Amino acid sequence: MIEAPSIQWFPGHMAKTRRLIQQNLKLVDLVVELADARIPVSSRNPELDRWIERKPRILLLNKSSLADERVTQSWCAYFKSRGIPALAVDSVSGRGFKGFVPLVREELSELLKRREAKGMAGRPVRLMIVGIPNVGKSSFINKIAGGKYARVEDRPGVTRTKQWISFGGDLELMDMPGVLWPKFDDKTVGEHLAFTGAVKDDVVDIELLAMRLLQLLAAEYPAVLPERYGIVVPKEPDGYELLCAVGKKRGMLVSGGGVNTERAAITVLDEFRAGKLGRITLEKPPAKR
Repeated sequence: MIEAPSIQWFPGHMAKTRRLIQQNLKLVDLVVELADARIPVSSRNPELDRWIERKPRILLLNKSSLADERVTQSWCAYFKSRGIPALAVDSVSGRGFKGFVPLVREELSELLKRREAKGMAGRPVRLMIVGIPNVGKSSFINKIAGGKYARVEDRPGVTRTKQWISFGGDLELMDMPGVLWPKFDDKTVGEHLAFTGAVKDDVVDIELLAMRLLQLLAAEYPAVLPERYGIVVPKEPDGYELLCAVGKKRGMLVSGGGVNTERAAITVLDEFRAGKLGRITLEKPPAKR
């Protein structure tokens, strides 16, 4: 088995974003945290709890159309049981969006009642949306606001400054750039972030990354690789052998009959990220005791 690499990525602009989030929290009534439904633990910034303290928060598990639906439902129940209202959404299809505004108003019901009693019912409800890079914040904002308000690209680090977006009558949403944290203490976290594209490919060994992903899929979703690539998965799969098998099946050969493993790795990662391998969740909630 190939060992997990140590992956770290914290470019300079993210330190600025950390300060930006902390400075602007006082301006909002609720924090909307976006996480990736495929990796609900690894895609949540552990620093956020300390930053927002007692500020109301809801958690949106985005890209749910790419994740295992049953596992996503289990994650929503898990977070709710720990006092964090959670909702599965998909920024491309709009799935789950109907529940977003009602969930916001439910979480802020006491605040809204107090404002109404004081004659401040028309005051805007201000939200801050936060999340790691490439989690789909810009797509979410464009979908919820009904127009292209935020630049969308399938790569991390696109949004660089805060911006306000109005929607739903009295709701205002402050978009924040994606931000990671300075050090991934758990190798699995960095690896999972790299699998989904939250960490730039040019700072990782993509061949090693693809090998690790293939090993994980062979163990957790054994039918996926035979169905997608027509390869045989041995009882004790080796990532390099699996990558070579994918390359051979796709005709990615070099002179002498060898396999272009870089091309094969790019293909595996791109197809996983695009959902072409099926609905896959890499992290499961802790078992109930």
